[in-house]
Amino acid sequence: MTAASHDSATSGPTPQIRVGHGFDVHRFSDDPARRLMLGGVHIEGSAGLVGHSDADVVAHACADALLGAVGLGDIGEHFPDTDPTHAGADSLVLLATVAALVRSAGWEPANVDCSVVCETPRLSPYRDQMQQSLSTAVGAPVSVKANRAEKLGALGRTEGIACMAVALVTR
Repeated sequence: MTAASHDSATSGPTPQIRVGHGFDVHRFSDDPARRLMLGGVHIEGSAGLVGHSDADVVAHACADALLGAVGLGDIGEHFPDTDPTHAGADSLVLLATVAALVRSAGWEPANVDCSVVCETPRLSPYRDQMQQSLSTAVGAPVSVKANRAEKLGALGRTEGIACMAVALVTR
């Protein structure tokens, strides 16, 4: 591509769709009082995750995917773990705030797709409720898939939970 053709290619209309990718991982807590929150749902009988907020890896990955899609940085920039006002924060509230930021930047969330990686707990009994809670916070469909690490690495040794998310936004 010549310099002239490159310039004309980049000076065209702004794309009407954008995609963002998000990732989050937290280790399990030793604190028996710490609740496990995933996708805005309290998972009974499981150890919670360590984090400044409620450590909801699914909501955090969704937020990062949405922020990335519109070039607004990451969740840590908007809700730093050094800010005491976010201690114990409900991550669904943070996610709804991010969705509002996306809209104020002129974009509309179209959908978010998540892959949660954990050996335990089993997420299938909670999937519908997680999808509903996340979709309400985002204002668009959110799908959740559960995957196992097949006993490989830290996630396979049940040391924590990770989530990857992809978001599509439109104008």
